[in-house]
Amino acid sequence: MSTSKIKTTVEEMVQPYLDEHGFELVDVEYVKEGSNWFLRVFVDKDGGIDIDDCGLISEHLSQKLDENDPIPTAYFLEVSSPGAERPLKKKEDVAKSVGKNVFVTVYEPINGLKEFEGKLESFDNEELVIQTAKKQHVIPYAKVASARLAIIF
Repeated sequence: MSTSKIKTTVEEMVQPYLDEHGFELVDVEYVKEGSNWFLRVFVDKDGGIDIDDCGLISEHLSQKLDENDPIPTAYFLEVSSPGAERPLKKKEDVAKSVGKNVFVTVYEPINGLKEFEGKLESFDNEELVIQTAKKQHVIPYAKVASARLAIIF
């Protein structure tokens, strides 16, 4: 089974539990690091997620994975918070981040730049407006390669 199929299958397994208990699925990763495979599930909720939440989700998902056995190789399951610099995977994530500091990379340069870090001034589902230290940048959402919250010191 491909890694994208595994990610989709895991999302489908865990989403009903997360919805029922007020959690948000931020991301699922299935990656090989060295000789080991890791299945990482990043979850959040209003007010933040704690270790007990992660433990409950991990137990539920582990049981579902054992029942359905969609992953043919041995792996380590990790359930955690996305952290302070959480990825912004969906348009809804970007929209909720207006007014916050973000770090955005693009597929092709915009005004000679491929990375932007600053305050997300606005997002209209088509364009992000980011105020950096030097100027304001308008970035088409279709050109965004990755986006995450940023802690600026």
